[in-house]
Amino acid sequence: MRPDDFRFIEIEHKFIVPDGFDDARLRQALAELGPTRTNRIRVRDRYYLTAHGLAQGFVLRHRFDEELQQLTLKSLGGDIEVREEVNLELGGREGDRDQAAQVESFVKRLGLVWSGTIFKDVEVWYYPECEVVRYEATTDSRRITCVEFEALQKDSIDDALATLERFERATGFFG
Repeated sequence: MRPDDFRFIEIEHKFIVPDGFDDARLRQALAELGPTRTNRIRVRDRYYLTAHGLAQGFVLRHRFDEELQQLTLKSLGGDIEVREEVNLELGGREGDRDQAAQVESFVKRLGLVWSGTIFKDVEVWYYPECEVVRYEATTDSRRITCVEFEALQKDSIDDALATLERFERATGFFG
């Protein structure tokens, strides 16, 4: 990969927000920024850690919701602000069938070490240069609420980080 090729690089900031967080204020600030569209959706993310992924520092994720279905390789450890992310599209049109059984069978043959599922109730604001997501993630035993800013235009890491800063300042997250 060329150093200026950001097709397989995710540049984002995630913030854990406490119970009682002012969601109304966030929604208002994001509306004032003029999103191209918004959406609410329920997402299932199933993560798979294989022996090779453990040794090489990556995890696989099968995401399924009403908009998309992907198998994703995500790098682990190190810098979580800028990391590798490679998505394979498995379908995503309404009515596409869930390929969970096929993904599970495929991944088991890669030396499955661990797997776990997270459900996310997601609210997303789409802008040409950034995607902002507020979600509540739950497992069988835990719940956490996050706000995530992901740069979509990535001409350089500095430009992408400047985009994140602009959205974080506008919503009170910067710093």
